[in-house]
Amino acid sequence: MTTSEYDDDKKVERLKANMARIEELTHRLTDALAHREIARPSLQSPDSDLFLHAATAYWTEMVRHPSKALELQLDYWGKALKHHVEAQEVLTRGKLQAPEDKTADDRRFSNPLWKSHPYFNYLKQQYLIAAEAMHDAVQSLESVEPREKRRLQYFTQQIVDMMAPTNFLATNPDALMKAVETEGESLVRGLENLVRDIEVNKGDLMVSLADKEAFTVGGNLATTPGKVVFRNRMFELIQYAPSTEQVYRTPLLIFPPWINKFYIMDLKPQNSLIKWIVDQGYTLFVVSWVNPDETFSDVGMDTYVEEGYLEAIRVAREITDEKQVNAIGYCIAGTTLSMTLALMGKRKDKSVRSATLFTTLTDFSDQGEVGVFLEDDFVDGIEAECADKGYLDSKFMSRTFSFLRSNDLIYGPAIRSYMMGEAPPAFDLLYWNGDSTNLPGPMCVEYLRGLCQNDRFASESFRICGEDVSIKDVKHPVCAIACETDHIAAWRSSFRGVTKMGSRDKTFILSESGHIAGIINPPSKKKYGHYAGPDPEGTPEDWQQAAEFTDGSWWPRWEEWLRKRSGAKVAAREPGDSAYPALTDAPGTYVTSSKNDALS
Repeated sequence: MTTSEYDDDKKVERLKANMARIEELTHRLTDALAHREIARPSLQSPDSDLFLHAATAYWTEMVRHPSKALELQLDYWGKALKHHVEAQEVLTRGKLQAPEDKTADDRRFSNPLWKSHPYFNYLKQQYLIAAEAMHDAVQSLESVEPREKRRLQYFTQQIVDMMAPTNFLATNPDALMKAVETEGESLVRGLENLVRDIEVNKGDLMVSLADKEAFTVGGNLATTPGKVVFRNRMFELIQYAPSTEQVYRTPLLIFPPWINKFYIMDLKPQNSLIKWIVDQGYTLFVVSWVNPDETFSDVGMDTYVEEGYLEAIRVAREITDEKQVNAIGYCIAGTTLSMTLALMGKRKDKSVRSATLFTTLTDFSDQGEVGVFLEDDFVDGIEAECADKGYLDSKFMSRTFSFLRSNDLIYGPAIRSYMMGEAPPAFDLLYWNGDSTNLPGPMCVEYLRGLCQNDRFASESFRICGEDVSIKDVKHPVCAIACETDHIAAWRSSFRGVTKMGSRDKTFILSESGHIAGIINPPSKKKYGHYAGPDPEGTPEDWQQAAEFTDGSWWPRWEEWLRKRSGAKVAAREPGDSAYPALTDAPGTYVTSSKNDALS
């Protein structure tokens, strides 16, 4: 047998093996899709009335201002036709190349073929011209009220992003080149990745962002030493082991958001906020919330406050034998901490000495980017889902936040996984991002209706644990950290909330970057800077203009603020005491459990 014949036989064997794999994967895919639970339409897309109103407004304005509509259409057709003619002229000269390309750089089109190859360049430029025309058409709608227009712009952009030529195999040069190089193996691996994701998500398509086998919570994530010293149905309380001989007298208690898990603050030692705080000499407690299921259908905001916040504060004080704690709330946990402080003020409870708020909204008059999902069409669907099941499945919130950054968190990963056949990366942050939690139904609806939609805490009052509380009732010393490009808790809204608080001791810090990277920003990285300085008052823009910018992390600045409110130093405290013996090692059981298994 010649070398050529041997190579041909090997190719035939590979082809047969791949065909057998494809057949098996097709059966698995069919089976997984057959068991898919059909989600409510109201949780999948905005109400059709949004686009009906837009179409009506467009045609109305066309009738009233025909020249304006004609100008938009001529602009689009002029650009599209001009580019078509330029591409044709190059080809008629016998050159297999693209015409001059002056389009802006775009990460989606980083392959050189998007600029040099006539086919791919033509697709790209025509797509960008059409995308610009759709944007201009929506922008020109004058009779649509601003809030509706913002939603229309967002969902139109989602359609535009979805239709990018990079998202289709036949028009993606990277995927086609990879398929040729691997003799089709990349496409088979991509199909395997697709089937795996659909099976894991019970018929739903949610792309894996990270290699789930590369990380173990408590193994190579969340490894700061500590003990679970208390547990109830709502949370486990972790007390971390000291790393210094002395600690500040006043203990520090962190309430993370229960939309995600607490170990975002303890991914690995070099970027762990938890470890860094312990190393600065603080007795640190962290709440690890339970991941609720249908048995938590009775849990509302009152339960989180009474059985969560107030209970954790009580236990931390008893273990340390201190009258007060300093508290931190992150995102939704910061919102709830603010309401808890207002409630404690009403009750004359002085158990909290100061509060720190990470990326926290208390004023929801402007919800920022996430506001497109907070209208009745979506919230009605969420309320119906919660009424049926008793809780909101984590996949709905996870998908919502992903669509706020769809090119980075949906289409880009899908291209690499399904068309390129690449394995998900071993990236700790993305692993955490995919490890989200469910939300109790009553709590979810109360939060969405009372705070997000009606802004009761800042504009009127919010009923919590039998008391009507408002933002002006927050009178504790407050330090708020917001993030400049935060797409979940817009920093200007965060700033406005702080200005409305009743405290006379308020500090505001604005970090560069977004909701996670702006907070998990260790000094050793020397990455994102921050603004600080003047008291938070006036407009956010005026404050930022007057603030001083400092390169590097805000952590040391905040720690200096905290130190002044943490008392003298005492001997380091080991986790727990005789009344609260250690139950298990950190990070505990709730963080790895999908149900309240530890209580059974």
